[in-house]
Amino acid sequence: MMLPLHLFVPQPVRFRAPSPSSSCRLFSSIFSCWSNPRGQGKGKWQWRSRNVAFPRQISTVRLRRGELELDWACPRRQVMASATQSFGHVSASQENIVSLQREKEILPDPMEAQENEKSNESKRKMLKFEQLNWDDSFVRELPGDSRTDGPPRQVLHACYTKVSPSATVDNPQLVVWSNSVADLLNLDPKEFERPDFPLIFSGASPLKGSVPYAQCYGGHQFGMWAGQLGDGRAITLGEVLNDRGERWELQLKGAGKTPYSRFADGLAVLRSSIREFLCSESMHALGVPTTRALCLVTTGKDVMRDMFYDGNPKEEPGAIVCRVAQSFLRFGSYQIHALRGEEDVEIVRTLLDYTIRHHFPHLDLCSTADEDFSLRPEGLETSTIDLTSNKYAAWFCEVAERTAVLIAKWQGVGFTHGVMNTDNMSVLGLTIDYGPFGFLDAFDPKYTPNTTDLPGRRYCFANQPDVGMWNLAQLASTLSTANLINDEEAKYAMAKYGARFMDEYQSVMTKKLGLEKYNKDLISKLLTNMAIDKVDYTICFRALSNIKTTVDLPDDELLSPLKAVLLDISKERKKAWIDWLRQYTHELASSRIPDEERKISMDSVNPKFILRNYLCQTAIDAAEQGDDTEVRRLLEVMQKPYDEQPGMEKYARLPPAWAYRPGVCMLSCSS
Repeated sequence: MMLPLHLFVPQPVRFRAPSPSSSCRLFSSIFSCWSNPRGQGKGKWQWRSRNVAFPRQISTVRLRRGELELDWACPRRQVMASATQSFGHVSASQENIVSLQREKEILPDPMEAQENEKSNESKRKMLKFEQLNWDDSFVRELPGDSRTDGPPRQVLHACYTKVSPSATVDNPQLVVWSNSVADLLNLDPKEFERPDFPLIFSGASPLKGSVPYAQCYGGHQFGMWAGQLGDGRAITLGEVLNDRGERWELQLKGAGKTPYSRFADGLAVLRSSIREFLCSESMHALGVPTTRALCLVTTGKDVMRDMFYDGNPKEEPGAIVCRVAQSFLRFGSYQIHALRGEEDVEIVRTLLDYTIRHHFPHLDLCSTADEDFSLRPEGLETSTIDLTSNKYAAWFCEVAERTAVLIAKWQGVGFTHGVMNTDNMSVLGLTIDYGPFGFLDAFDPKYTPNTTDLPGRRYCFANQPDVGMWNLAQLASTLSTANLINDEEAKYAMAKYGARFMDEYQSVMTKKLGLEKYNKDLISKLLTNMAIDKVDYTICFRALSNIKTTVDLPDDELLSPLKAVLLDISKERKKAWIDWLRQYTHELASSRIPDEERKISMDSVNPKFILRNYLCQTAIDAAEQGDDTEVRRLLEVMQKPYDEQPGMEKYARLPPAWAYRPGVCMLSCSS
């Protein structure tokens, strides 16, 4: 999809693409023009690498910290390039708009491109299960376990074990499904109506062309190395190649024992499966990178679970969810081999070569380029870091940046993962493994939805950015052990994580408040007020779009848009909010953006609907009684989180008192 080529800059500037004669060299490189320290003059040119894969001609136009950035694809090499024009005095609050000159050979007409997309969509052929284009690259290209039996054991010198689904089923039933995920696979939505659909996606009926396996990986859990973990109850059916050339891995969670099940039964219950399905699709609709979910079926068999780990297990309905992602590779997928000694350490390189080949192909292309992409960062011992001479260092940098963007988006929507172990960190920058997650209700930076995390709150909301950094450090150690990156490259990638997170977080919060530039003082005071008064995170930010910039509004009228969240506050606290609102409206007024226009913009980034735990529990309670209606209705609502959706107001209300009981607002890992 073409992005609008309009940016706020201080003066009208025409930013033309390079001439065709220079495109071969310039398109496969990155140029940046930094102004001199005084912010005047021509500045100097310096090469730097960005390396972002994108199949189309234009990817991104953005303004970040005074840099006007334009990304495009090199027609000859299909390598992403980024042109950055930096101004020492650029401010996003300026009102002048620059219109980028569209060069016909580089920037196609967006309307024409949109029409072509619609035409291609209408011509797409939707397939039956038997017609899906299966591939087994993971099994074909990586070392596997010589055994295929399922008893739990240590699996050495292998990335996977071939194992088939083995969960016992009795008249399995389809609970809920996602048409948009089916579209990713070119799967005809009518296939959901097949009588044998539940049998296929419970694993009871094999899919023709699939080569099932369970992945081997390890991980740090709560800061301690846990050794071999692996897919203890998730079995990958295989990879489907769609008509766009995309690779999608299908995985059944709760499909039975594998060699990685340890002391568990390899099964899943309906309660946790509903939560995973709904949150996967909800996060996607919120614009947060995530694994997806195709469908959820009940097995017809009960599963014994001790939900609170208090010695009182009970039987719960069993279920299986089909998860979908371009890859389920995690930090721990590489860690396990590096920590098993010399015999297995070479597997790290083999697995990383596979990862780059299939999921980061631009890095392979970049490493063959002739141009100098040397980086000259400040504060590091060596004078240059050449990412094009070491694709592994370039890969780690990109993983660090993707992780930074992901966690910044989590913070923006108030999402707390709950179990940020390294085996739950995707190298693609996806939210993965939905266990005891939770969205913020009353704002509390120390909130953790995981009962196991309560003593130290390691994975609480406020700690997520730091935990992301810590987890990346463990991945860096793995790559260093395998002699794939050096210390300076590791330090550079870690610095990229910090810088990218701050850029993304500041951008997210600036948009949530409808500001034109980041205002640290204003945002800090707001979050402090919200924490003191336990204000609902989602409802408060949504309500701020109704604030008027009219000068000298009476106090009560100024506070009126926030009445739903400012309940029973003292006079002192009321004054604190009024003072903040005065500062906020003054900032808004200085932008001269009409209230109506700002409201539309703010409502597009501040959701009205989020998947609160109590909403999940309501759907779970009904489903356990055989009524799937609420699960499907909740999916429908959460697919449009930024829309008003008249008639669905009850899904946007403050949580009831019972929502704070154990098992609703906080959960264990028992699932």
